[in-house]
Amino acid sequence: MASIKQKNKSQYSDSCDKVFRYWRFRTMYSIMIGYASFYLVRQNFSIAIPAICADLHITKSDIGIVISISAILYGVGKCFFGMIGDRYSARCVMAIGLLLSAFMNIFMGFSSVVPSFAVFWSLNFCFQSMGWPACAKMLTHWYSPTEIGTKWALWNTSHQVGSAFIVLLAPLILMHFGWRYVFFIPAIFAIFLAGFVLNRLRNTPESLNLPAIEKMTGLAPIAESEKWRVDEEAKLTYKETLKLALGNKLVWFVGFANLFVYICRMTFLNWGPTLLLESKGSSLSGAGLQMVAFDIASMCGGLCAGYLSDKVFSGRRGPISVLCMATLVILVSILWFSPRDSHITSLICMLCIGFLISGPQILIGVAAADFASKRAAATASGFTGTLGYAGTAIAGFGTGFLVDKYGWNSVFILIIFAAIFAALFLALTWNKRSQILSDA
Repeated sequence: MASIKQKNKSQYSDSCDKVFRYWRFRTMYSIMIGYASFYLVRQNFSIAIPAICADLHITKSDIGIVISISAILYGVGKCFFGMIGDRYSARCVMAIGLLLSAFMNIFMGFSSVVPSFAVFWSLNFCFQSMGWPACAKMLTHWYSPTEIGTKWALWNTSHQVGSAFIVLLAPLILMHFGWRYVFFIPAIFAIFLAGFVLNRLRNTPESLNLPAIEKMTGLAPIAESEKWRVDEEAKLTYKETLKLALGNKLVWFVGFANLFVYICRMTFLNWGPTLLLESKGSSLSGAGLQMVAFDIASMCGGLCAGYLSDKVFSGRRGPISVLCMATLVILVSILWFSPRDSHITSLICMLCIGFLISGPQILIGVAAADFASKRAAATASGFTGTLGYAGTAIAGFGTGFLVDKYGWNSVFILIIFAAIFAALFLALTWNKRSQILSDA
């Protein structure tokens, strides 16, 4: 591969290489800003909920229904808009999704009854689902399979940045202007940022008359480049896209793995503070500190897993994912059986669990794009996201049911078995990677 890479790189001038690197850098920062922008008009609702309930006398059960419907539509939308993103302009899909989400937030700000909240917030999440598949599509066109694990993990941190920004900004807006402006002001930002996304991003290097990523990185020899060339004029039909993505058993393996990974991840994200308070005897501030540690460790763990999958495992996403989930079983068991008042042990376990859980979640999306090829990357990634949100539903309703019926011990058992099943499905992809890497 090294000799091919050297041979191919000599075919391009330094000026071409500089232009290519400029556009890759521009794509990365633009796609990160764009995806973070989605969270400005997504995480704001959670900040506004207490004020909405107090002002309009809406029950938490009503709000729960709104959130559940939205989550279901988001999961379904990921697969649907994945096909749209593969067939049409991914940057346009992303910009339109952000713009429509902004409009739904404006409508939310004018709403006063549960049905209108349910309709507009569900539509918002439907349009929110246009972001992830579009990003997956552009990443696979601008970054090669030898580096995309690292780049995907870097891009994935943008949602945490966006969430942190709105969590800090929204309370200030709420305090000075009221809950309706918690929707209005982020929506205004999102409208302008949708224009930024449309202006700064480009779908593929070929759309700028630059060589395809396989040529620039030497993965496809120039003489054989037709094998890997993506003809932007000849679009795949929806049937062909689905066959390329869902006709691949490896995509199904990582999809089912994602369902179980999300059961683990979302149980800790949604129920973590309550679990720590009730089963481990943590204080409210202590539980909050542990969840902050969980989030920070998740960012670091995702970046580390992406880098290792590229540099140590040569583009194979399975090994590091399996190791993460297998180790997770041990850490969750330690947390489960640790003494109730062992707060240091709980903190260390939550830190390590956060570090481990993010890697597989990120690498499953990368693996799906690898296995389906960049022509169906958005559809494959969207499909795994749909199954992931099925896991989210299980983590939400299932955890609540188990706690009420059997107590927190049953939740630890659920997480452990979910991690084991995730590891088993990921193990089926242990030696698999992008076809172009196997042929290079």
